[in-house]
Amino acid sequence: MTQKLRWGIIGCAQIATGSVMPAIQESETGIIAAVASRGLEKSSAVAAEFGIGKAYGSYEELLADEEIDAVYIPLPNHLHRQWVIRAAEAGKHVLCEKPIALNSTEAAEMVEACRKAGVHLAEAYMYRHHPRIAELREIISRGDIGELRSIRGTFTYNDAGDPSNIRFKSAWGGGSLYDVGCYPLSAARLLFGAEPEAGKNCCGTRRNSTTAATKIARVSRITVLRRRTQKVTTRRTRW
Repeated sequence: MTQKLRWGIIGCAQIATGSVMPAIQESETGIIAAVASRGLEKSSAVAAEFGIGKAYGSYEELLADEEIDAVYIPLPNHLHRQWVIRAAEAGKHVLCEKPIALNSTEAAEMVEACRKAGVHLAEAYMYRHHPRIAELREIISRGDIGELRSIRGTFTYNDAGDPSNIRFKSAWGGGSLYDVGCYPLSAARLLFGAEPEAGKNCCGTRRNSTTAATKIARVSRITVLRRRTQKVTTRRTRW
């Protein structure tokens, strides 16, 4: 490869600074050319930490940079549609954090904008690119474990100490299914190679003797996806 892909980072979220940016810097195919935040002070600090040559105090400035080939968008969920479309219109390839959109209408608009602009759009489900997933799909396709009839997945965490976390803000696309329940659902769709035909989402609260924050933070996600021939798909979120 004669030239590495030049990345611009739109937003200084922890997932960017703690995971994606270090990975890009270790990559043989990409470099981080610029980082942007809503204020120059924060983006400059991140740029200094990672040795990045350019820092911008707005997302618009980064998108106007002709030396950026692709952008990574780790913004809150409700901002994904707006900035994916604007990045596409600026001619940038896009890697967007999951969930890519708040609903299928938004997702379709984003896909169409990128198709029209001739740029790639990818949703940041890193597990799909892990070698073990490729091996798992081969095992299933060979029938080594028999016919795949159902998948159950659970993804939990406890963030009781931070009740103001954006992951709990429903207006911003927060909530258990959007945040981590999307992982087992995505995996089920990938392994079945089919879309759910019906869905059910159940949730409830658990009485807790400590704090309301703990009740909010202790979440469990269970996803069950059955084959199309069974005509039943269940998604359950248990608090």
